[in-house]
Amino acid sequence: MKFPGRRKLKHYFPVSQPKLQLPSFEVRPELDTYVVGLDQTIVDVIANVSDEFLEKYNIGKGLSNLVEHGKADRIYHELVQNAAISDHFAGGTIGNTIHNYSVLADDKSVLLGVMSANIQLGSPAYHYVCHTSSKVDMNHLQGVSGDIGRGITMITPDGERTFVIDPGEMDALTPAYIPEDIISKAAAVVVSAYPLRAKGQPIQQAMQRLLEVAKQHGVPVVMSLGTKHLVEEHRELILSTVRDYVDVLAMNELEAEALTGFADPLQAAEAVLELTDMVLITAGAEGLYLCGYTDEPGKRETSNPIKSGTIADYNQFEFSRPVQKQHCRQPVKVYSHIDPYLGGPERIKNTNGAGDGALAAILHDIAANYYHRHALPLSSKHELPYLAYSSFAQICKYANRVSYAILVQNAPRLSRGLPEKEDSLEEAYWER
Repeated sequence: MKFPGRRKLKHYFPVSQPKLQLPSFEVRPELDTYVVGLDQTIVDVIANVSDEFLEKYNIGKGLSNLVEHGKADRIYHELVQNAAISDHFAGGTIGNTIHNYSVLADDKSVLLGVMSANIQLGSPAYHYVCHTSSKVDMNHLQGVSGDIGRGITMITPDGERTFVIDPGEMDALTPAYIPEDIISKAAAVVVSAYPLRAKGQPIQQAMQRLLEVAKQHGVPVVMSLGTKHLVEEHRELILSTVRDYVDVLAMNELEAEALTGFADPLQAAEAVLELTDMVLITAGAEGLYLCGYTDEPGKRETSNPIKSGTIADYNQFEFSRPVQKQHCRQPVKVYSHIDPYLGGPERIKNTNGAGDGALAAILHDIAANYYHRHALPLSSKHELPYLAYSSFAQICKYANRVSYAILVQNAPRLSRGLPEKEDSLEEAYWER
């Protein structure tokens, strides 16, 4: 486990003890620290097309078009023949998140979902595996006879993006492939709201089984909301799922408004904290908010400038560490906010996956806390049953920095971890 940022020496765990076993790529529940993610496995394809191409296949320009598999295959093969495809990326919000977690933590994670039983060169499954970290354990995927999902982003000369979605067999995951022994020992479980809309599909029951097992074993559940339209269409189901199972909820400001009715992120966060223990809201150029609970004996005042919005002095206790509300004797709500790292990139290359990156940073901090608690259970770091290793303010900084790393690259997944020391901390950086 690589820890998220520099820490005080007295809190480090012993590293000089010899390792008795050879390293294993497969997760060993009794020995490893890992997170588990359930996803609709999908590959993102980027292609440049003409308006005539869209008309030929009767595709609505600027819209998200769900098409049957045969038609999607014909579209894909013509794009290949025309050499119109610029990139393939492994996709899926949770696939992105746990890949980024494994890159940041330099440690294992487990992906649950489906995968083509026979992977052919150039197939969606081939591109998915190629673009996923080797530290993501895929041994628990369910084999299917067909393809995983494929999302084709077609860009016309005017810059308009049109989406073609071929679900393939991405919703075929059954409850039989939800391994209780793996989930019960996980540092956290992460899911998205997308499977909730797959009415009548096996993946909906599989996700329900995952949530029940995680709750039964006291494993923190982290959920990402997906899109504003998804929240609007399935709001009641999402609310009941969050209330019953979710400990950490992640969303952007549009999804927060759709869920709570509040356009202001602080008000939205305050409303969400009535349902769950911690909430991440990414708000574009406004930065991000991380809010949750701490226990009265563990609250710590910030040394940063005090901020006020719809809540006065809302960041007063942002140096506190998160505690789940059920474990607090005297719960105190904590709010933290950070502006975009370095004011945001000079040129944003890609916004797809920035929120997934921020969520991966939070998972890393939760997993680091789990690791440290098991390595040094008598450490002063664990006088209270903290959910994460760092304070709200520190996690904000980390999530912010990871989002920036994704905004300045073309892909939604990190190819390497963050630098050990930032250039921006050096005087020479600002003199250039």
